Amino acid sequence: MKDFQLRFIKLAIESKALQFGDFTLKSGRNSPYFFNASALLSFGHISELSEILLLKTKDLNIKFDMIFGPAYKGIFLGSLLAAELSKQSSMPVCFNRKEVKNHGEGGSLIGATPNGRVLIIDDVLSSGLAITEACDYLAPFDVDIAGALVTLNRQEKGQDSDQMAADELREKGTEIFQIISLDDLINAESLIDKTNLIKMQEYREIYQGV
Repeated sequence: MKDFQLRFIKLAIESKALQFGDFTLKSGRNSPYFFNASALLSFGHISELSEILLLKTKDLNIKFDMIFGPAYKGIFLGSLLAAELSKQSSMPVCFNRKEVKNHGEGGSLIGATPNGRVLIIDDVLSSGLAITEACDYLAPFDVDIAGALVTLNRQEKGQDSDQMAADELREKGTEIFQIISLDDLINAESLIDKTNLIKMQEYREIYQGV
């Protein structure tokens, strides 16, 4: 595991963005861990989070012209990354509203008009629905999806098969990148106690795609 990945796990635990216990997910599954990216904002170590995002994009070594952060968690993640990249050269960013605005500037898009190679950024990849919706939102624009970066890939089954969501999305043309995955959490023995590691391992064996 790379240093910025260990830093992110430590930051997630300290901020309580990553918690362990018994959680019911949106999917209805009972999970021994839960990730809430909003807690990273409450914790206030924004500069460290920004640096980790920047290090990940440098590690990927991919080219993109702008960033799209889908509402809601992708908004602040995309903005933080764009701010870091803009220290070197201009990096436009945009995001969508959940509800269409019918006054003022109107519409559902805020920021730059999507164009060129776009990197999508969001907090968690579970079933892949949020990334699929982001791709659908961008489809009418003159864009090429450079890929989707998530802070945590839960490595769970996708919507249409027993494959992992990341593999389903790749087959549809969207490459998935992550700062950390469930595998990385399970391997973080120096940061997470053994009991929680075992519970996550058991959860993975039930819900992880092939």
